[in-house]
Amino acid sequence: MKIVFLDRYTVANVDTSVFGLLGDYSEYDYTYPDQLIDRCKGADVVITNKVYFGEDEMKQLPDLRLICIAATGMNNVDLDAAKEHNIAVKNVVNYSTSSVAEHTFALLLELYKSISHYDAYVKDSSYSQSGRFFYPGPVFHEIHGKKWGIIGMGNIGKKVAAIATAFGAQVVYYSTSGRNLDAGYPSIALDELMSTCDIITIHAPLNDATRDLIDIKALNLMKPTAYVINVGRGGIVDEAALATVLNNDAIAGAALDVYSEEPLSADSPLLKLKNPSKIILTPHIAWASYEARNALVQKIVVNIKETFNV
Repeated sequence: MKIVFLDRYTVANVDTSVFGLLGDYSEYDYTYPDQLIDRCKGADVVITNKVYFGEDEMKQLPDLRLICIAATGMNNVDLDAAKEHNIAVKNVVNYSTSSVAEHTFALLLELYKSISHYDAYVKDSSYSQSGRFFYPGPVFHEIHGKKWGIIGMGNIGKKVAAIATAFGAQVVYYSTSGRNLDAGYPSIALDELMSTCDIITIHAPLNDATRDLIDIKALNLMKPTAYVINVGRGGIVDEAALATVLNNDAIAGAALDVYSEEPLSADSPLLKLKNPSKIILTPHIAWASYEARNALVQKIVVNIKETFNV
């Protein structure tokens, strides 16, 4: 069996030698579209996180029998074409639930508690020179007692809900599919969630129902004291609209780990806010704890073994 990993950098620092135990294995840190065919010639299995596979690529790779997506989202593979060419496609689920949930709270606590500001105040000796035991700096808040709205109540949404409840928040949610209506928390309409919640976190996939779901209309429903966090998919939030409401102080703040264009464009309005402290930005890392990436590799191995009965 020949196995090729096209964007190995996505599991950086994790041992991938286990793939070599399954067959003739080769890996590439990153693969550009014009390199794909040459690198995959003769391969039975291709592993990809974000490298795109369409019908044109599949036509040129007659030996290909399995595409392993090193992620949960499957929008980088033409699934109809794969079916037509008898190529199995397998993704990985439930490997990063804890990682994404924990990152959600890391983002919120930075927004809510202004930790970086207070850390800098101590480290630049301002505290030492103040002569006071307490510094009455930026206002910060408690999660306890707040109304927390979750958009997308899948595995990650449920994990976040459980942790938020432990903090003492009142959790409600909006099901983007309309199917998850028995999660153990009140299910409410999107407009009600946007207009009544103090904290809004997004954990939904990107599809026709969620693309640009959080647009200028939805954002303008939010309370001026509310915060929104997106760790789902970038295309769910209209980033230009978000920049507008932040610049107008229409909401208190935001945090994003995902973007409509990745990497984030240097011209993004999110990088040019009047008050940059109102937003926290991380480079699509919520899913990528060391433990999650190890679990991802092991689940890819299982997918290969199950497909080829080895």
